[in-house]
Parts: sequence; C-alpha cells; structure tokens
Amino acid sequence: MRSSLPLAGLVLSLLALPGCNSDPAADNAKAPPRAEATDDNGADAMASRDPAPGTAATVTTADPQPRPVMQAQVVLERLGFGPGVVDGKLGISFTNALKGFQESRDLAVTGELDPATRGALVQWDNVPATRLVTIPKSWGKVAFTAIPEGAAAQAKLTQMGYETMAEKLAERFHTTPEVLAQLNLGGLPAGAAGGEAPSSPPAQATPGAARVPQLLPGQQLRVPNVGADRIDAAMVENREWLQTLRSLGVGTGQPDVARILVDETEGWLKAYDAKGRLAAMFTVTTGSQNDPLPIGDWAVKGVAYNPPFAFDPKLFWDVPDSAEPQRLPPGPNSPVGVVWIDLTKEHYGIHGTPSPDTIGRAQSHGCVRLTNWDAARLAQMVSGSTKVVFRR
Repeated sequence: MRSSLPLAGLVLSLLALPGCNSDPAADNAKAPPRAEATDDNGADAMASRDPAPGTAATVTTADPQPRPVMQAQVVLERLGFGPGVVDGKLGISFTNALKGFQESRDLAVTGELDPATRGALVQWDNVPATRLVTIPKSWGKVAFTAIPEGAAAQAKLTQMGYETMAEKLAERFHTTPEVLAQLNLGGLPAGAAGGEAPSSPPAQATPGAARVPQLLPGQQLRVPNVGADRIDAAMVENREWLQTLRSLGVGTGQPDVARILVDETEGWLKAYDAKGRLAAMFTVTTGSQNDPLPIGDWAVKGVAYNPPFAFDPKLFWDVPDSAEPQRLPPGPNSPVGVVWIDLTKEHYGIHGTPSPDTIGRAQSHGCVRLTNWDAARLAQMVSGSTKVVFRR
C-alpha cells in the first residue's frame, strides 16, 4: 500500500465539478502509511481460507455443482484480473479478466477459457468456486436504510449506506443478491440437508426477480469464494477506510503500479508496475456521448476515502437546472462509491459505484467507474507518481 499520498489539488470547499461533478473532501483522505506486514488477518470473520498449493481444500458441506466459470472468476480475481460481478456467467468482464491473465502469462490473448489458459490456471484448481460462511452476529447492529429518490432527500441522510443485508453481503462477496439467492435456494446453502434441489430455478417473489431469502445474523450461507482479502490493519491509518476494506473483502497486499491505461473502446483499465508488467486489469465504465472521457496523458494527484459528493444540477446534462445543489453524504451507495482517485485532469477521477452490475454496460458522466471492490483495490496500488493514459 502506498504511503503519504496527498490529496494534492483537491480543495476543501464542496464545489461541484464538471465531468463526474464531485469534489471529495480531504479531511478523511489521509493515506495509509507503509508498515511491516503481519501474519494476522485483519479481515472479518468470513475471510477466505485458501488451501496450500497442491493440497485439497477442507470442505464440510460440498457444493453439489462444479461451477467452472465461477471457479475461474474467483481465481482470476485473486490474481488481480477482476471479472466484475462474480456470478458464474460468461460476459464482457470475464472476457477482459481472461485477456488480462493471458497477457500477463504471455499466452495468446483470446478472452476465452481455452486449453492453454486452463493449463495455466490448473495450479489453482484446488480453490473451490464457493464456500460456506456465517453472517457475523455483529451485523445485527448494522442499520439498513432505504436510499430515497432525489438528491434533496438523499442529502438529509447521514450516510449512503447499504439498504439491505443482502446488498451488504453481495458487496462483501463481489456478487449480487440474485446470485446469493441462487446459491441458497429456500434460504439454505446449496448442498445442505433439507435444501431445495440444486437444479431448481430461483423462487420468484415478483416476475423477473429472484427471491432473496431472509438473512439474519448467525445464518449460514453459500457465497462465491472470493479471496485476496488478507488485511494488515497496521498498514491502514484511516479507521473508516479499514472498515470499508473489511466490508468489501479487499486486502491490503496490493501491488504498486506506475502506469494506468484506460481504453474507452475496449472498456477496460490496465495497471502496470514499474517494470512494465501487467499487474491488474478491471472492466470499467468510461464517459458517454454527452460527457466523453478526456483522452490524453494525466497523473494521479491523490485519493479520497469514503468521500462526500457535491451535486450541482447545472453540471448534469440529464438533470433540470431548477434543482437545488446538494451535499450528499459518503457511503457505498454514493454516486462515486467508496473512493475517489483524483487526476491531474481537473474535475476528473477514477471511482466506485453504487451499481456494480452496470459496470461495462451503462455510461458515466465522463469519469472512469469501477465496482466498489475494484476501486478500493486500485486505490491501494497508486501513488502520486502513477501516470494515467486515457485512449480510445
């Protein structure tokens, strides 16, 4: 994790900005310092427990389905090639993750799980696609509040937090409430005695929507086996940011990157280390016809953790100018998610999102948008010397 990364150039006053129209305040953005890694995992009680290389995973209740795509997704994510939402499905984010892995291993870049790629991934075949977790009892104290429509109503909130426990769990395991429902049909983990047959379709609460089971503290669930969540708490000075990393299941052991390349046409972000090696790759959303991505060479100025959001309707083409400016509180459901990576291109940044399933599909207001967990991971890779290139 990078040390002494200033929020250089970010003013403290909440002036609304063009581009993404946000000005994260700097009072909560002090960068975590370098520290010697410890052996203790400061993640939550649901942290991953990967088997040692060449050994079988300890599984108490086996998953009745093999889920080969989800297994590849959780492995690729561990290696720094984010598949976006972990859902066991083929799609643009999974294709990009495969391309990143293939490039890093000098394989033919096909974007397919071809024989050569399967052979390169075989050493991680002992990492299961899913695992069982127990919802911590402390989650019973978490307040879940519906996010109202409209900036004026949202500005009255103290935090733009999670609306439901299902949403919080989905972000923790880099997936969606619908995938959790499919892995826990009838409210029981797939493979558990008394659960519905694994081939059963998801129960429907309303047409077209999977019914998410009631979730309670102490309940056991099957979840995607996302990893890379080891946290060295000594490396994180900002306590709120530490809690965010735990909430997202994002570890502190991230590589240092010297250059970021964002391709508007391809819809991906690549991060390279000082030797020019590809260290990470994520699918992103980049601009729109009304707010195009600013093509050119830029650099990272600083990082704001859990930033507030300055909403100025005059700077949004799709919002009436008659609306009033508002200051929206921070939180995972903020328009910029949990983190803002500020760039030397004034008013533009790289940030998270409250809608992870739209990454690579929906458009943004000019900035580069990632899932909250990918944005939190990238924020720990950059420094004030990281160069950023936007191209199309």
